[in-house]
Amino acid sequence: MSEAPQILLSHHLKKLRLPTFLRDYDKVARQCASEGVDHTGYLARLTELELIDRERRMIERRIRLAKFPAVKSLDSFDFKAIPELNKMLVLTLARSEYVDRYENIIALGPSGTGKTHVALGLGLAACQKGISVGFTTASVLVHELMEARDEKSLLRYKKKLAKYRLL
Repeated sequence: MSEAPQILLSHHLKKLRLPTFLRDYDKVARQCASEGVDHTGYLARLTELELIDRERRMIERRIRLAKFPAVKSLDSFDFKAIPELNKMLVLTLARSEYVDRYENIIALGPSGTGKTHVALGLGLAACQKGISVGFTTASVLVHELMEARDEKSLLRYKKKLAKYRLL
């Protein structure tokens, strides 16, 4: 391909916000040519790569916006260390179906029993399923609500919280 069409193509792909197309179109074209894949197959591969990359970036964005103090998954949780914790219940909750049913989960217990780790794991699982998540502790939430009330911005703060499907 000559220089002018490549520059124009790059410009169009940037305008259309197709970064994976822009990054991979030439490499995928060479792969498809060597494998004898037709133009429809070439486009299908490129669009699949774009969709996968967009989903990955959306998950990363949701995780960043959740403001987790650390990113921990349930895979790294040691259920054997806390045998009284119902592993099957936690794994069921990781499917995030309770969010659609508007159900609450309250984690109570002494310090060091894994409440935060489980909450982070459930939040991460929700982010991966496309749910907007906000992470906070009960004490921080109460403090911020009191501050918002004192500053007469409680309604604005409640609207901010309402943007999260899972808090």
